[in-house]
Amino acid sequence: MQDIENRVAVVTGAASGIGLGIAGALVAHGVNVAMLDVEENALIVAHESLDTANVDVQRYVTDVASRDAMSSTAAAVQAHFGKVHILCNNAGVAAGGAVDECSYDDWDWVLGVNLNGVINGMTEFLPLIKAHGDGGHIVNTSSVLGQFVFPGQSIYCASKYAVVGISEASRMDLAPHNIGVSVLCPGMINTRILSSDRNRPDALGNVGRDFDEVMLKEVEATFATGMDPDRVGEMVVAGIVEDKPYIFTHASFEEQIRARFEGILAGFDGSQD
Repeated sequence: MQDIENRVAVVTGAASGIGLGIAGALVAHGVNVAMLDVEENALIVAHESLDTANVDVQRYVTDVASRDAMSSTAAAVQAHFGKVHILCNNAGVAAGGAVDECSYDDWDWVLGVNLNGVINGMTEFLPLIKAHGDGGHIVNTSSVLGQFVFPGQSIYCASKYAVVGISEASRMDLAPHNIGVSVLCPGMINTRILSSDRNRPDALGNVGRDFDEVMLKEVEATFATGMDPDRVGEMVVAGIVEDKPYIFTHASFEEQIRARFEGILAGFDGSQD
């Protein structure tokens, strides 16, 4: 989708981190943006931080895990903007712990946002992109942990592997409609995802196991040295314009991804029919 100026984009998780970086990059390229996030106060502050002099930027308090909320927001976006061309399913949360120590609530919360958020975004906004016939683009945020795994991240990896699969298959499905699909696989980014439990619903509050306070501070300090989300936003815009199937942020992970695929290919050891 080479011409994005004056188009309309929807960005979830837009109040901070990568989502705000994407929204800012789109605005800088003349794109009108609907900013979606579950945190109202943070969304207000994020909206005020953008230069909206020459574009229309609206904010919508939305829980992406809720089908009803996403349906209502899609209707409101359509009513205001008339069309949607770009969808960035970015909202995400994280919960840590070995698989044998995780609770049902851990699974339901992470999959509800990371996986169902993408499903709900696709289901509600894709018809709006198809309706005008001008084509468009979808970016689904996965992770490098959608390409290989770390211990203690079974739930997070499950959600992010699923997003990769959805993106790869939907790219084939939507090509005839001139709608591109990219999957964003970021590495270490300076975001607040490790404190995402600030938005964890009380109804899903049974935490099986999570980072202890010392470990959390250490990992957060590491994340603070990560890539600036604004840089990721520019990578996403380039990925949309160039119709990239995969958007990676860190070349340093190529070796780990390559090792995983070599391990898969090694499974074909001559014993198969």
